[in-house]
Amino acid sequence: MKKVGFILGIVIVIIGVFIFVNKLYYPFLPIENLSAKEAIGKLKKSDSKIAEIAVEGDFIWYITRSENEGISIADENIKQMVVSNVWEFKEKDGAGLFFEKDGKRLIATTQMWTKNYVLVKIPSNFKKS
Repeated sequence: MKKVGFILGIVIVIIGVFIFVNKLYYPFLPIENLSAKEAIGKLKKSDSKIAEIAVEGDFIWYITRSENEGISIADENIKQMVVSNVWEFKEKDGAGLFFEKDGKRLIATTQMWTKNYVLVKIPSNFKKS
């Protein structure tokens, strides 16, 4: 009986380590073919506070940390990135950050993914011209 308990304990530990290493405890991403482990890894490897994690159609997905200050620090990271591409920040309304350039409007939408990470979806044309 002790052997069964011991083996069961080892199996539970192995499953727990697998879940932790692969970050399976995070919620699913709204991006196909990308795991939480890959997304967080891209941010950790990045020299920037915001990292590109995927391109889907006409949109680019980014991830940034909220650093226990809520979404406001993530908003600042997004503003810095978009403004560096010569867009002018206009306003924030809900989950949207609104920018303008040459009469064109750009909307970056944010989504609190976990308490530590924010996902950002931006039209890919913000880098052009």
